[in-house]
Amino acid sequence: MLKSKYILFVVFLLSAVAVSAQKAERDYIRKGNRLFNDSIFVDAEVNYRKALEVNPKSTVSMYNLGNTLSQQQKFQDAMEQYVSASNIEKDKMKLAHIYHNMGVLLQAGKDYAKAVDAYKMSLHNNPTDDETRYNLALAQKMLKDQQQNQQNQDQNQDQNKDQQKQDQNKDKQNDQKQDEKKDQQQPPKSEKQNNQMSKENAEQLLNSVMQDEKDVQDKVKKQQKVMQGGRLEKDW
Repeated sequence: MLKSKYILFVVFLLSAVAVSAQKAERDYIRKGNRLFNDSIFVDAEVNYRKALEVNPKSTVSMYNLGNTLSQQQKFQDAMEQYVSASNIEKDKMKLAHIYHNMGVLLQAGKDYAKAVDAYKMSLHNNPTDDETRYNLALAQKMLKDQQQNQQNQDQNQDQNKDQQKQDQNKDKQNDQKQDEKKDQQQPPKSEKQNNQMSKENAEQLLNSVMQDEKDVQDKVKKQQKVMQGGRLEKDW
């Protein structure tokens, strides 16, 4: 009997704590909403974070905190709150709002491809939202323009590279022509040296021939003398 009463007391206590926590969460959210509507975003952020301390899985607090952070230009932090909420939330209408706001942030950051995906997810959960449909069409157009501009830039870069290559080849050809012209006007030093060496070699060769010819003549003379002398020496 006492055990049953103890269990009932614990259940009642837990229920009271849960109800108190829910009330605290709602109070923080309501206060945050009032501050948000009054554009007091820093204080609104504080209250939404307090609501999350009470209930870390409160998708309403995550979503509202994301909106508040967006107003403070804290876009990355805001996106993290939207993503966390989208991973938990099951209600289609709330999911539509979450994905719509994700699309707005992505579009503002010029990430049009991801913005298109976010708007499509929003319309998947709420196909009747005309504002999201308009944002989707706008993001698709901006994505197309972005891709076209990128393609044009790539083409211009390729053309500039080709033109630079042509200019380099042209400069190289001009340098070669100038070198050829110089070669025609003035023979290379090596050729002059070769010509000089050839002339010197010719003179050396000529001197050698003349010396050889003199030697030959001397030999002939000596032979003649010897033969003459021989005739003189030997009396036949």
